[in-house]
Amino acid sequence: MATHKTPHSRTLILMRHGKSAYPAGVADHDRPLAPRGRRQAAMAGDWLRAMQPPVDAVLCSTSVRTCDTLAAAGVTAPTTFSEALYGAYPAQVVAEIAETDVSVRTLLVVGHDPGMPTTALDLAGNPDTGDAVAIREKFPTSALAVLTVPCSWAELTSSSASLTTFHVPR
Repeated sequence: MATHKTPHSRTLILMRHGKSAYPAGVADHDRPLAPRGRRQAAMAGDWLRAMQPPVDAVLCSTSVRTCDTLAAAGVTAPTTFSEALYGAYPAQVVAEIAETDVSVRTLLVVGHDPGMPTTALDLAGNPDTGDAVAIREKFPTSALAVLTVPCSWAELTSSSASLTTFHVPR
């Protein structure tokens, strides 16, 4: 699939949460970001504002670390918090994306590993290109996969998007 944008294409940004802390006695869902995670997320937000179209809407897992990541990134677009994104795999992530309003041109999804990398690869058709190879090797905390989507959110399926960028803010 071509990676060029058309007037009707959309931008999908899949972001893994920042580095989390592991406080004793805290359930996985409730783990906050570590100081390094806040710094990473802030750098990711700076990169988004400098290098990508303005984010129109956000889908964010309900975990504390994803919510903290979104806040540290400074993305202020309207946000839907989805419990379904916690621990989600591609089919679940795509089902959540499909509910996005047709007017949204750029969507940021803040989630977890393995959901974010496997969804990026699934939507891009698992290509053997540089960015896809890098995603397969490691999708670190605060990493962002950017895809061009040539269809409506509701029509998004496996292999229907193009992976355009993989960025690790450091």
